[in-house]
Amino acid sequence: MPTIVLDATDRKILAILQEDGRLSNQEVAERVNLSPSPCLRRIKQLEQAGVIRQYVALLEPDKIGLGLLAYINVRLEKHSDPLYLSGTKAAAAQHQTMSPRVSFSTAVERWPEVVACYAMTGEMDFLLRVHVEDMAHFSRFMMETLLRHPAVLDVKSSFALQRVKDTTALPLL
Repeated sequence: MPTIVLDATDRKILAILQEDGRLSNQEVAERVNLSPSPCLRRIKQLEQAGVIRQYVALLEPDKIGLGLLAYINVRLEKHSDPLYLSGTKAAAAQHQTMSPRVSFSTAVERWPEVVACYAMTGEMDFLLRVHVEDMAHFSRFMMETLLRHPAVLDVKSSFALQRVKDTTALPLL
C-alpha cells in the first residue's frame, strides 16, 4: 500500500468525511476551497493509500434492539506444544495452526455479538466489545459460545452504564 504525506487540505478533507461520509465531492470541495476535480483526486489518493479504510452507516444500538453493551476481557490457555518448543520452522508453522490465539481469533470472526476484538498486552489476552439485546442474550452468548471455546481459560465482564463519549472520528494531529 502506498504511503502518503498528509497536508493541511488532506486533514481538512478527512475531518469533513469523518463527520459526514455521505457528502458529495462537490460539498467537500466547497468546504476545503478546492475545485471538484482536485478534491476528488485527493480523496481517491487517500482511499488508495488506505488512509480512508471504508464508508459505513453507524447504527444506534438501542434502536435496533441491542440495549446492552459489554466489554469482556478474555484469557486463553497457554500453548506448550513440545514440537513448537523444538524450534524448527516446520514445528513453528504447525504450532501457528494449532495456536489458541489463532483458533480464538478465527472463532471471534463468526460471532455477530462481537463488534470489536483486540489482542492485548497485560494480564488478559483479548478485549471484546459485545452488543447484545439484554442480560439473557448476554448469558446465552457467554454460556453457549464464549465459554465453550476450548482455548478460553478465564473471562472478566464489565457493562457500560452510560455513554459519555462514543466517536469513530480519529484525531487529526
